[in-house]
Parts: sequence; C-alpha cells; structure tokens
Amino acid sequence: MSKKKYSTIVMASLFATGLAGIVAEYILATLATYFLGNAVLQWTMILSVMLFSMGLGSRISRYFNKNLLEKLVIIEFVLSVLASICTLSTYGMMAVTESIGVIIYGFSIAIGLLIGMEIPLATRVNSDYEELRVNIASVMEKDYYGSLLGGVFFAFVGLPFFGLTYTPFILGCINFAVAIVLFIQLKSLIKVEFQKKLIGGAIGVGLIIGISLYFAPSIVLFGEQSRYEDKIIYEEQTPYQLIKITERNNIHRLIINDDQQLNTSDEYLYHEPLVHPVMKLTNTPKHVLILGAGDGCAVREVLKYPSVEKITLVDLDPAMTRLASSNPIFTELNKNAFQNQKVNIVHADAFNYLEDNEVYFDVMIIDFPDPKTVDLNRLYTHEFYKLCAKRLRSHGAIITQAISPYFTPSAFQCVERTVKHAGFHTLPIHNHVMSFGEWGWIIGSKKITSPLLKERLQAMQFDKVETKWLTHDAMSLITSFGKDIIKLDSIEVNSIHNPILYRYYERGQ
Repeated sequence: MSKKKYSTIVMASLFATGLAGIVAEYILATLATYFLGNAVLQWTMILSVMLFSMGLGSRISRYFNKNLLEKLVIIEFVLSVLASICTLSTYGMMAVTESIGVIIYGFSIAIGLLIGMEIPLATRVNSDYEELRVNIASVMEKDYYGSLLGGVFFAFVGLPFFGLTYTPFILGCINFAVAIVLFIQLKSLIKVEFQKKLIGGAIGVGLIIGISLYFAPSIVLFGEQSRYEDKIIYEEQTPYQLIKITERNNIHRLIINDDQQLNTSDEYLYHEPLVHPVMKLTNTPKHVLILGAGDGCAVREVLKYPSVEKITLVDLDPAMTRLASSNPIFTELNKNAFQNQKVNIVHADAFNYLEDNEVYFDVMIIDFPDPKTVDLNRLYTHEFYKLCAKRLRSHGAIITQAISPYFTPSAFQCVERTVKHAGFHTLPIHNHVMSFGEWGWIIGSKKITSPLLKERLQAMQFDKVETKWLTHDAMSLITSFGKDIIKLDSIEVNSIHNPILYRYYERGQ
C-alpha cells in the first residue's frame, strides 16, 4: 500500500472521530441541562471540562513510545463503548443515586481524555507518510471539518430524529467503524501478537454495543419512570424540548424539559385568570395574540367571546401544537380549540414574530415557561415588552405569566417593573393553582391606570361567560395582596443585556 493511501485512511479516520467527538460533547451537555438545569452553566462547564480533559489526554499521549497504531485502535474501541452507553448509564443510575452530575461529568472527563489522545497519536502515526507541516495541517483540518459536520448532524438529525437514546449509539458505531477500518487497512503495520487481541476486543465491543442497543429503550424508560410517581404514557424529543405526558388516576400532567407545565385536574385555575380578566378589559376584542400556550387551553377560553374574529397563536415547537391538536387527552381538554377556523397557528420565535410583523392586536396573552434559561429570559425583557406595546392597539390590554409572587417574589416584581418600564400601567394578580402553588400574572394597559385597572377587575361579572371557577367574588381575591415583601424600587428592570430576572429566578428570590 502506498504512503498516500496510508495517510488517506488516517485522515478519513480523523474526520470521523472529529464528528463523533463534538457530538459526544453536545450529548453530555444536553444531558447535564436536562438533569441538572441551568443550560448556560451546564453547556459552559461540560465543554470546558471536556476541553481540559482533552488537554490532559494529549499530555498523557506523550508517554506512549511504541505500538502507536495499536493504542489508537484500542482508544477507538473504548470510546465506542463509552459514547454508546453514556445516556443509558445516566438514566440507569437515576433509580439508585441522586448524584447524576457525578455520572455525567465522569463521562465527560473519560471521553475527553480519550479524544485528547486521538489527535497526537494519529499525528505521530501519520508522520511516516507526510512531512511535518503538511501532517499537522492535515490532521487539524480533518478534525475541524468533522466537528462542523458533527454539529450539523446533532442539531438537524441526531437530536430531532434519534434523540438522546439512540444518537450515542451512532457515535459509538462511528468510533467502532474507525477502529475496524484502521485495523483492517493497516493490519500489516500491527504486530502479530496484537492482532488476535484486537480481534477479540472488537468482538467484545460489538457485543457490548449490540446488547446495550437492544435494552436501551427499557433502561431509559426505567430511569425516566423512577423520577415520577405517575406513569409516563408519552415522550417525544423535539429539536426544542423534551415533551412528556404522565398519567395517574386519570389525571394527566404535561412535562417539558422535566418541568410540569399543566395538570389536567386544575388547569382551569391557571387559564381562567390568564384569559378572562384581560379579555374583559377590552371592549369587544376582535384579534387576539397568544404567545406560547401550545396546549390549546388558553385558546379554548378566548373562543368563549363571540366578538373574537381571529386568534393568532405563536408557538416555537410544531410538535407541541400537533400534540394538542391530535392527542385525545388534549383535544378533550382544549375542546378541539385548534380545529376552530378562527385560530391561526404560527410556528416561530415570539420575539422574532413581533419584530417581523406589522399586525395590531386588541389583546395579547403571553404564556411562556419560567425564565430558567437566558433564552427564555429574553421573552421577559424590556425589549420584548416594548415590541408588545408597539403591536398592541391603544385600547388593548396585555397579560403575562409572572411566576410565583411568594416563592420567587423578586422575580415576580421584576416582571411587573419591566412591563411598567416598557410603557404600561400594570396590575399584578395571583391565584392558588393546586398542582403549582401560588401563581402570578401581570396585566398591562396603555390607557387605564393601575388603580382603575384594579377597580375594573373587581367589578367584573361573569354571567355571560362560562367559567369553571372564576366568579365576581373571586376577582377581589386574585387582585388582593398583603404587604410587599420586597420594595419594588429595589428591583432592577430585566433586559437582554442585563438578564437580572434569570438570576433572581435561579437564586429562588
């Protein structure tokens, strides 16, 4: 075999391992986000820990003085096993330990060490076939090109279609294939006494990957189920989030990224205060914008108003609205709201939607998940509410979910201060939702002052609107608070450049 062909095989292997290595980093960072929370922190720390471990691996590789090709093949074998079982091990250990972070970071260190050994060893193996300047450039080039393809694969193929259960096995198979190709194509360079050992190792690794793949769904389901008392009856990994539905005693919960978003037994205690006060503030609202709320329950409540001619619902994830449109649990709950001809569903980022459209609305209902990440924090900022003000008609009203006024009082008041800073008169309201605890919302109006907002809400009647809980008397309850625990003047305004709400929320303030 020519030197050029030897070098081509090594370079192709580096391209493949570059792809597998970057995807392994993304998988572990995603696992850490799901199980440990705080996406920015986990992605930062996982990638940093892995890069540091890669540096250590590179340092360790200097002590390998002989049998370099054999060692490279062994590293690929070990990597193929670790990459394949990282998700299974995490889920499997969930039932026996709460120290999931140790498992995830342990895999990050181990995989990082092995990846760090690959490039130096491959460079030295290839040194006999290319001069130094070409060798170094070619090695780094192929690794970086593979990393780009790995990122594209993870974002557009791996996570959306194979999820965290099967994507690791694809990585494992890539590393396994690299080891086999190196062994077969460069067999003449491997000492005879090592060849039988490597063949035995290949058989063992293949069996481990195959057995793990066979039991993967059961292990993941076992681990997931150990986290909940309720039975998991539906699970879907989308490009944006992990959606689950659980069931117990005919009560269902919607869980997104391991946070409960809805409980069918008491969702009306949330959705009725979210929708009806702000709808009644606006005389004969015709065009209503709903941001988030992909479960369809807010749409169900808005449709109770005959004056409404159009409802535009903007939700980022098509999988969520598809689920709410077709799953019997949701279609019964939201009364087939998405099938109504008045409803127009738009799949887009809410911030971008408001920036890119020149449509005006009578009512805006904002129902996003809690601001537990910097991305979600963006949807609670001064800049976002200014966009809302720009697209809200002068007589209109706005409402946004605002977390808990008692569990996270600083965060709650931060939302109110930010809405007020965007040019609205504001009124906070709250209600006890049994499955969540005490929850809060902020109402905003361009024209109606805060004292008058409270007066008008407390005077509201619901004789002509079908509600399950909300009444005239209840309006006095949800608009009344005790003394402020924290002075509003001490709370900062949330903005894109100063994501203070995210920090309040993370600290539980």
